[in-house]
Amino acid sequence: MKIAITGPESTGKTTLAKDLAKAFDTVWTPEFAREYLESRNGQYGFDDIEVIAKEQKQSWNRVSDLDLVFFDTEFTVFKIWSEIKFGKVSPYIIESLENQDFDHYFICDPQEVEWEEDPLREHPERREEFFHLYLRVMNSNKRSYTILSGTWEERFNKAISEVNQLLDSEKTTLNL
Repeated sequence: MKIAITGPESTGKTTLAKDLAKAFDTVWTPEFAREYLESRNGQYGFDDIEVIAKEQKQSWNRVSDLDLVFFDTEFTVFKIWSEIKFGKVSPYIIESLENQDFDHYFICDPQEVEWEEDPLREHPERREEFFHLYLRVMNSNKRSYTILSGTWEERFNKAISEVNQLLDSEKTTLNL
């Protein structure tokens, strides 16, 4: 089972991916963009987003044979990031978004999560707007998702419950 954690910046995606992986005794894949942008002092152009997306996909492929993996980001992030920053999206990202095959998505709601200042983050005032863009992309691509909102504990407990339900559902389906 492959579960992607997505949503606007500074909404707890990385912490959630790490904590869920620990709770389920499995692995998570970090967001490659952070590593890439740190190595370039935060400087990037349109073509860099595709470079980041390709490397991110390679990191996913390295763990794709595991039973349960949590992914800190997915192609909706690249699409929205590219649209907002550059007003366009590469065909590679569009095609990859249409074909990504996660079993479920957790979308982190920015409400009740304070903005954490970070030199790589760009839009503290637009997180709510971006959240609705994520929902629009998920719905237009007919993705199975759960919105995580509330306090950290509420978000984490809802995610744990949802993962358990998904795992139970998968076991039931396999037993048919």
